[in-house]
Amino acid sequence: MSNVIERFLRYIQIDTQSDVNSDSCPSTAKQFDLARLLKEELDSLQLQDVSQDENGYVMATLPANTSRNVPVIGWIAHMDTSPDMGGEGVNPQWIEHYDGKEIVLNTAQNVVMSPTDFPELKQYIGQPIITTDGMTLLGADDKAGIAAIMAAVEYLVQHPEIEHGTLKIGFTPDEEIGRGADRFDVKKFAADFAYTVDGGELGELEYENFNAAGAKIVVKGRSVHPGTAKDKMINSINIAMDIAGMLPGQMRPEHTERYDGFFHLMRFDGKLEETTLEYIIREHDHDKFEWQKGLIEKAVEFANYKYGPNTACLVLKDQYLNMREKILPVFHIIETAREAMIELGIEPKIIPVRGGTDGARLSFEGLPCPNLFTGGHNAHGRFEYLPARSLERAVDVILKIIELYTAKA
Repeated sequence: MSNVIERFLRYIQIDTQSDVNSDSCPSTAKQFDLARLLKEELDSLQLQDVSQDENGYVMATLPANTSRNVPVIGWIAHMDTSPDMGGEGVNPQWIEHYDGKEIVLNTAQNVVMSPTDFPELKQYIGQPIITTDGMTLLGADDKAGIAAIMAAVEYLVQHPEIEHGTLKIGFTPDEEIGRGADRFDVKKFAADFAYTVDGGELGELEYENFNAAGAKIVVKGRSVHPGTAKDKMINSINIAMDIAGMLPGQMRPEHTERYDGFFHLMRFDGKLEETTLEYIIREHDHDKFEWQKGLIEKAVEFANYKYGPNTACLVLKDQYLNMREKILPVFHIIETAREAMIELGIEPKIIPVRGGTDGARLSFEGLPCPNLFTGGHNAHGRFEYLPARSLERAVDVILKIIELYTAKA
């Protein structure tokens, strides 16, 4: 079993699920467990400036071993796993040669992963893949990225004859809840540019992501006995459903793809006297994004016109922006990654991120930071799986990008 796979299997044993309802940083103390392990491993590799701060951020430097004027490249991945599904007691299943058929993840719970539901599985016939046991997520998002970076660094340490410039390593907490870049010290990191290793299937290369906002709507009602409710009761649940119905049904995530934006109702807590709706708003195009935010504002305004002033209250907050505008001026970082993949016989898949990464925020803080694949599929749930060869190729791409920048210096 390769070094990167061994690392991945070790890292996923540590539960690092983040918590959106926590105000601490990291949002869960258990993320420190992985942070401490990574610091120890970086120390053991004798990297310089190894640190783990009070918020769980881990950083380190692999100094240049050449006099060439090579750019300082950063490599970033996140330690937390999604709140959408548990990450405690991960029990990975190793399938040596996938045969293209259904995979029984859990016999007792009748959890089956079928290529009918997940046709991408067919790409990996004959290959080793790692799955869950149907009871937790796997954690490839993003412990696969961590493993790929660590394996690449270890390889360079063990092969000092390979010339390279200064490399910066960074591991962040709470990316899954949108806070991974909140306390990332870009100045301390001191890279010219960076790559997050947090993408999906083999060959993915991403430099466009959603513009993102969060919306919370609180609707107030009035409780009166239904037998005497005429002209007195105000049912906040019905008003909340009315507001939700004003947003275009075709702009829900289940009806969108590629560059399509959406309104995603994440939570609906309803009682007669008060109902709360929580949305995430996503769109690649900035003008359309502003239109979406305006539409939800108009929906709340209309509810207040229809049902009375202050019936509904909206809190709308931008979360991150499309990194594209920050990547285009330094497009060599995309061209070099693409060149690396082609030299390795990997077909580059340059696609828009239908989500966000730490790199989106960091790009606007002065650290241009596109996203590279890890190989994982079906993140955030029990059907998550990782083709082993894809993760091994992620290590190859990291090393090839480093090689290309050194050769061009």
